[in-house]
Amino acid sequence: MTKILSVGGSIIVPEKPDTEFLREFITMAINWLDEDKSRRLILVAGGGAPARVYQNAYKEVSNGTKVVAQNEAADWIGIMATRINAQLLKACFGDYCKNDVVYNPTENVKFDGQVLVASGWKPGFSTDTDAVYLGEKFDAKTIVNLSNIEKVYTDDPRKNPDAKPLDSISWCDFIKMVGDEWTPGKNCPFDPIASKKAEQLGMKVNCAGGKNIKNIEAILNEDDYIGTTIG
Repeated sequence: MTKILSVGGSIIVPEKPDTEFLREFITMAINWLDEDKSRRLILVAGGGAPARVYQNAYKEVSNGTKVVAQNEAADWIGIMATRINAQLLKACFGDYCKNDVVYNPTENVKFDGQVLVASGWKPGFSTDTDAVYLGEKFDAKTIVNLSNIEKVYTDDPRKNPDAKPLDSISWCDFIKMVGDEWTPGKNCPFDPIASKKAEQLGMKVNCAGGKNIKNIEAILNEDDYIGTTIG
């Protein structure tokens, strides 16, 4: 049984690495793996604060020069942030993660331990898309998307007080909400490119708050959970 978790960078590194969360999360994950040695986890790390800090710095510097900021360059900066976060996760799992961090989910990926860690691949989408590619490769029909929001809302609740949380939403309606284009640093529950591919593959996505360890455990055990099912 292989479960795929797209772990938002805002969970790993909200401003600096959240060591308390990481300790609790990794302890829970290892206990879950130890209960059944056939269980496997694939973790795809997002960029978090480092990605946005460096992307914003690039845009600010470009505004004062003759060089125009390019989306592809900004994406590469974000990708490098995901890679250091992924290396941190790999190191924290020790011998449970036997393989190198996956940079390209479409290549021949070795998975010898119980944990595999992946990072950003290339410009044009977020690590959510990498998670979907890995789901396709390892025949996982569900992606668990952990971020700093507990549920998908009908609108941005920070801007619209009338926004309502959703327990479930179809891919068609979700894609209408998030659009169909990616821009570096775009903040949405699941990126548009990943959404279109997940819909094509018949996958579902469980969106949930990444800080609620008990809730993540419930998702892994396929119990009732707090969050939103897209699909």
